[in-house]
Amino acid sequence: MNETPRADIYDLAVIGGGVNGCGIARDAAGRGARVLLLEQGDLASGTSSASTKLIHGGLRYLEHYEFALVRESLAERERLWGIAPHIIHPMRFVLPWTRGLRPRWMLRLGLFLYDHIGGRRALPATQAIDLRRHPAGAALKAGFGPGYCYSDGWVDDARLVVLNARDAADRSADVRTRTAVVRLARADGHWRIVTQSQRGEEVVHARAVVNATGPAVLDLLHRADRPTDRHMRLVRGSHIVVPRLFDHGFAYFFQLPDGRIFFAIPYERDFTLIGTTDRDHDGGLDHVAPSAEEIAYLCEGANRYFARSIRPADVVWSYAGVRPLVDDGSAKPEAATRGYRLELDGEGAPPLLSVFGGKITTYRHLAAEAVDMLKPHLPALKGDDWTAAAPLPGGDFPMTGLADLIAGLARDYPFLEPTTVDRIARAYGTQARLWLGEAKDASALGLDFGHGLSEAEAAHMVTREWAQTSEDMLWRRSKLGLRLDRPQVARLERWLEERL
Repeated sequence: MNETPRADIYDLAVIGGGVNGCGIARDAAGRGARVLLLEQGDLASGTSSASTKLIHGGLRYLEHYEFALVRESLAERERLWGIAPHIIHPMRFVLPWTRGLRPRWMLRLGLFLYDHIGGRRALPATQAIDLRRHPAGAALKAGFGPGYCYSDGWVDDARLVVLNARDAADRSADVRTRTAVVRLARADGHWRIVTQSQRGEEVVHARAVVNATGPAVLDLLHRADRPTDRHMRLVRGSHIVVPRLFDHGFAYFFQLPDGRIFFAIPYERDFTLIGTTDRDHDGGLDHVAPSAEEIAYLCEGANRYFARSIRPADVVWSYAGVRPLVDDGSAKPEAATRGYRLELDGEGAPPLLSVFGGKITTYRHLAAEAVDMLKPHLPALKGDDWTAAAPLPGGDFPMTGLADLIAGLARDYPFLEPTTVDRIARAYGTQARLWLGEAKDASALGLDFGHGLSEAEAAHMVTREWAQTSEDMLWRRSKLGLRLDRPQVARLERWLEERL
């Protein structure tokens, strides 16, 4: 077993490479700490890449009286858009009024609060609309009239995680993927952490540990011999992707007779993303997938509203994630709080900070709060919350400047297809030029794996974004898995084999 010298000690070891863990690693590294980030799989390989891909306040949380959570989330919407305008953009959501469900006065009141309690500045306000005349009404069944159009944000969730990790690494954090924590224990005033990776078993040391393992948070506490009476509620959220159901840029917020809601969102240009469900999850965490019942439920929900009906056979991709929610005793999973709890175990001993719950929209605020809690224990941490205005890699351009960025890339790399330029700009922002370089034609980017994925881009994913498999590249660093056929995927895998 390889053991690092105890003099070579990290200030902070963050365990968990999801959005919360990567956000904490970034914040702490930016405040001067020597940070180690450990993830047993790929970055964002769990819940953080299986969301509905929204930066939103959570309109439905208002009816559960989660006013503080909604206010915090709404305040974060425009901050996150400002620091990552390539992977986050505003979206208008259409909410039809449906007779027999929530009354119109309740929708109006909820949307009024939504517009006013979170400090909205750049996003447009809610409007009452007539779906018989509005462009979003054309895709719906006949009979819908009154509705509302409000603002929220869309995010490439997996890339949000990767970019936080990239920025942490650029600030000297040590990011290790495919590195599992076997056990950890306090020893001689610090944490002794045993890890397992392709390099074998290794031991590292840290002055403090953050447990940001999401659904596995309690399991890690047991491995650290720090059991807790805290209970988590694991809730599975499932989504389906089908061929495009409408030809405009609006998304939909729909109600169902059972009281639940779901979204239908324009996705990857040619598809529609529909989700989510809320089902208590009692299975394993390694291979979480939607059940046939959940897929049918989402199809049936969509068929209540859209003129074009869909069946499970129409689903081109489905995915599910397990949300680690704080168990607040709610009768229904959809009513369980999406808020978070930070618990510090560190009186007179090396600290262990555990993250319970949370949602992707509040990850940055959660990270800042977590690092603030660790400051009294880690002298290396200097300064206060700095991430609210610091762009993520590639996001150093105005929040309304994406169209100009796309136009600039199209001008400088005219050999790229317009759809490829659009995808690249929305994935890498200004950092696309790191791997596009001085290329004057497609051949300068090396092999072509199909649908605009070049060898140069693939190499960037490997060397700068920790990608090691085709799944990492096609389903998390991008969504080109929706487009590449089997021979193209096989060619990419052969290239990876030779490179790695």
